[in-house]
Amino acid sequence: MEVRNCRGCGRIFNYVAGPHLCQICREKMEVKFQEVKEYIRANPGVGMREVSEACDVEMSQIQQWLREERLEVTENSAIFISCEGCGANIRSGKYCDSCKAAMTNGFRNILNANKPKQELPKPSRDRDNPKMRFLN
Repeated sequence: MEVRNCRGCGRIFNYVAGPHLCQICREKMEVKFQEVKEYIRANPGVGMREVSEACDVEMSQIQQWLREERLEVTENSAIFISCEGCGANIRSGKYCDSCKAAMTNGFRNILNANKPKQELPKPSRDRDNPKMRFLN
């Protein structure tokens, strides 16, 4: 465990994993997350700036929740973020479907290129095969 300062309140705490927030600030952030989620659900066509002002949450925090796929908005929502690959508008995550597919294909090609080619088994001759044979 490490000892760190909380980015929310500045208190010292034992850091284990995740965001650099103490337990109290994490709980407060979770309450804000639920508030944002309910506000978006109640107001389907709302924009990110309006959500930010209504819920008193930074727009960057809303974007982070969208990138982490904790928060997802509907197709008719005015809230979107940009794909990190091509810049297309997406609803959540880091990449659009076409960039995900391109990365998957790229990884698959790399894996297949590094695989050793398998040799075909040589056909065995009867003399080399120790099985018992019966004559008719």
